[in-house]
Amino acid sequence: MLTLNPQFIKDSKGKKSLVVLSAKEFESIMEELDAIEDVRLYDEAKANDTGERILFSEYVKNGKEKNA
Repeated sequence: MLTLNPQFIKDSKGKKSLVVLSAKEFESIMEELDAIEDVRLYDEAKANDTGERILFSEYVKNGKEKNA
């Protein structure tokens, strides 16, 4: 769990309009978001998995044939 110490900047009406975080806190948030995105992409790929597999050498061969 992240520990954040946000500072808020209010507009002229007293409404919170901006958040200030330390660079370390910001980087921690970005790393967490990246990890969450990785899990989402994995789950999506797993859900769409048909079970079909090809050898890497076939994949490379097919790629070269398409580029030729």
